[in-house]
Amino acid sequence: MLSDIDQALLWVLLSVLMHVSWNLMARQQPRESGLLWWILLGHGLLLAPWGLVTLFTTVQWSIHLVGCLVLSALSNAIYFLGLTRAYSHAPVSLVYPLVRSSPLLIAVWGSILLGQQLPGLAWGALLLGGAGLLLLTVGIRSTNQQGALPWALLSMVCTSIYSLSDQQATQHIPSFLALLGYVSFGYASGWLILSIDLKYRTGRWSPAARPPLWMVLVGGLCIGLAYVLVIHAMRVLPAAVAVSFSNAGIVIATLLSIGVFKERAHSHRRLFAASLIALSLFTLRM
Repeated sequence: MLSDIDQALLWVLLSVLMHVSWNLMARQQPRESGLLWWILLGHGLLLAPWGLVTLFTTVQWSIHLVGCLVLSALSNAIYFLGLTRAYSHAPVSLVYPLVRSSPLLIAVWGSILLGQQLPGLAWGALLLGGAGLLLLTVGIRSTNQQGALPWALLSMVCTSIYSLSDQQATQHIPSFLALLGYVSFGYASGWLILSIDLKYRTGRWSPAARPPLWMVLVGGLCIGLAYVLVIHAMRVLPAAVAVSFSNAGIVIATLLSIGVFKERAHSHRRLFAASLIALSLFTLRM
């Protein structure tokens, strides 16, 4: 019989597999395809209606839940905007590890604002994982790295905000399908701000190109369900710990990049960084 913690870790593992899957599909898509915009639209068409109807008809609403929903939606919107802007200046290999180095900040906010306490070993593991993520970015050159950093850091801060807000929301949202609606509301705000930003930058409301339809459908199914699984795990795990375990996807992606796709640049350093992240997750589980 699995413990509640082991079940939560299984939810996060399933989330990681979904996240890695759609990211692997997206790795060869040109930047102008606006894949994130299309995938958020796919999520909105495929899953959002079911989740939103459940959310607004089955949940007992309170000021606390409305506050969590609004805060999460706003921080999600700014997160997606920051992520898109950062990617316009620098590659994913530089931006994404910076954005995902948020667990330590989540733990700090949780301790100060919500009184969430973690054991000393967990703090050490979070520091170790953060060091591994930052080490992945060392040596990566970008045409405009300085332009990417503020946007990446903004996305990291927004990740810490919506993660804690989402964990608080789980106190009021008992069902998985209603959680899907909660996430869909935030993703809709993200899609809207990306559309406005696209119109501002290009004069168009949609990207100039479209990725293959099957990729939009699979990505739309995965992107929302993957994060709902992480929030579902937050019913048992502290937000900082749940988000840390979701970074296992970066370890898997690094190994696939080197072993399968033969991207051998700085391979020894990247393997060492992935080992630090993996060790931090093993320590968190102790």
